[in-house]
Amino acid sequence: MAKRTLYSIILIFVIAGLLIWSIPLSLIAPKKNLEDSSFKESSKNNSLETMGEKKKILMVVSFNDFRDEEYFIPKEIFEQAGFEVKTTSLQKGIAQGVSGGEAIIDIVIKEIQVAEYEAVVFCGGSGMAEKLENEIFHKLARDFNKENKLVTAICVAPALLAKAGILEGKEATVWSSALSKDYIKILQEEGAIYKDEPVVISNQIVTANGPEAAQKFGETIVEILKK
Repeated sequence: MAKRTLYSIILIFVIAGLLIWSIPLSLIAPKKNLEDSSFKESSKNNSLETMGEKKKILMVVSFNDFRDEEYFIPKEIFEQAGFEVKTTSLQKGIAQGVSGGEAIIDIVIKEIQVAEYEAVVFCGGSGMAEKLENEIFHKLARDFNKENKLVTAICVAPALLAKAGILEGKEATVWSSALSKDYIKILQEEGAIYKDEPVVISNQIVTANGPEAAQKFGETIVEILKK
C-alpha cells in the first residue's frame, strides 16, 4: 500500500514536470528582456534615421587639375564633423587633381537642388583658373547666394565668385604670389574689398587664399554651419 502511494506521488511529480516543460518559454521569460530587445531595435532605427538626415555640403572641382589639398583636407574636416559631402563638376566621372588625387563626381550641376545643401565649396587649382568665366559655375554660385546658403571658395576660386557678381562690396581674399597679382585685380575690378588674410568671412561668403589655408578654411566653414 505504501509502495503504491509512493509510486502515485512520483507519477504526479513527473506529470507536473512535463506540463511545466511544455509551457512556451515566451510565457515565462521575463518581460524586461523583450522590452530591452525592443528598445535596442528602436535605438538602432533612430540612429539610422539620424544618419539619413545628415546635412549636406556640395564641393565643386574642375574636372582636370583641381588642387588636391583644397579638396581633400576640407572634405575630411566636413565628414568628421558629421556632414555628408557631395562632389560636382561639369561632367561625371573621376576628376583628376594636380598631385594625382582622384575625386568621384557624385552629381552633375544640372541635377543639383540647392535646397538640399547647407553650403557650396569651390576648390581652386590650375583647372579652376581656366574656368573663371564659366557661366554654369557662375549660376551655381548665384543660386546658392540667392537662397542665403553659405558660399565659399579657396585659392583662385574667389575670382570666380567675383565674376559671378556676388562679391561686390564684400571683403574677400584670393591666391596671389610675388609674381602675380592678377586675381587680386579681378576681385577689385568686380567691386570686392581685398584682404591679405588666409581666410576672410563676409556675411554668408567665406574665401581662402590657397592650399596652406585649407585646414582653417574647412574648420571655419564647419564652425559657421554648426552655429
